[in-house]
Amino acid sequence: MPLQIIRNDITKVKADAIVNTANPEVAVGAGVDEAIYKAAGFDELLAERAKIGHMDPGQAAVTPAFGLDADYIIHTVGPAWIDGEHGEREAVASCYRESLKLAEGRECESIAFPLISTGTYGFPKDDALKIAINEISSFLFEHDMTVYMVVYDKESFVLSGKAFDGVQSFIEEEDVKPRMMSESSRRYSSAAGSLYERREKAARISSKRKQIRKYERKEFSSDTFDNLDLSYVEELDKAEDTPDVQMSMSIPDYLLEEEMPAPAASERYDETLGEAARRRVETFQEMLFRHIDRKGYTDPEVYKRANMDRKLFSKIRSNADYIPTKRNVIALAIALRLNFDETIDLLQRAGYALSPSIEFDRIVAYCIQHKIFDIYEVNTYLFNYTEQCLA
Repeated sequence: MPLQIIRNDITKVKADAIVNTANPEVAVGAGVDEAIYKAAGFDELLAERAKIGHMDPGQAAVTPAFGLDADYIIHTVGPAWIDGEHGEREAVASCYRESLKLAEGRECESIAFPLISTGTYGFPKDDALKIAINEISSFLFEHDMTVYMVVYDKESFVLSGKAFDGVQSFIEEEDVKPRMMSESSRRYSSAAGSLYERREKAARISSKRKQIRKYERKEFSSDTFDNLDLSYVEELDKAEDTPDVQMSMSIPDYLLEEEMPAPAASERYDETLGEAARRRVETFQEMLFRHIDRKGYTDPEVYKRANMDRKLFSKIRSNADYIPTKRNVIALAIALRLNFDETIDLLQRAGYALSPSIEFDRIVAYCIQHKIFDIYEVNTYLFNYTEQCLA
């Protein structure tokens, strides 16, 4: 996927470029800087760093990677946190922008970042991560590159703030399970029932209309329709003009069969196994691309918002039988800004569901219900709770 948040030692990550949080002077600092010098080869790297000289916060420069499993080390100087009023945020944003430019200029296909300035420089982690994701996601919307955000351990990625408190409260509430289940089923049943009633009304009007047209074409005599009140034509015209009936009559039959609730047992007609197997329903692929067309999105907009590889999205579009993973389906739903019920429907078409007993699913439900449709923000929540990221 284009952006991955991973827990690892950055010196052990395989990428075309490794970003080092450098000392502004030709000297080795603590933390990531020291670790990279040791892994790359202290003397060789320091000699190359000396050629660069002094660097200001927000600047970036490149050297060979020497002993690292990479082609380049991109050195960037993060700011020390004072109070947020001395250009610290702008400097951190520049670190990411300038590093990405250098990687692009050297045709790198992958780059690994630490969370810049959050160690000894004391930059607040929440702010640092938000800035990093904003800069990286803006870059990825225009370029193809795999970007790793590397966090050494869970303790270095403990985030706070109201947003995370909200997720924590949601996943810990005792009534989340029944609410997730009942809310989805209640909305779905209500919508389906309403659609069923409108469809029935439309069908009755259509049937009566056919009778009237046959009579007008003199295919049958008026005796054939003793109970046909021709004054009913005006009433039919008014009924057909109502939005709910027009909407119902415009929906394809195979969709209505899928959406209408099953008749009561006493009204259910006998259906053979063959008839049930042949009933036409909308596939996952059809529903997905119907949503894309309805929203007016382009393919690149969708797969980039879903943090999805272009080749994978192309496979989904070209292969009607291909079903992506559950995480990828959810990523597509978030990229399309689908509401909770639409997300449930899309998952069902792919053979999946959201379970209120699974923490990953509860976090996803929280994000969708609170209209959090930034895939990187959703992944931040998931990563913070040690869950797998989307796409």
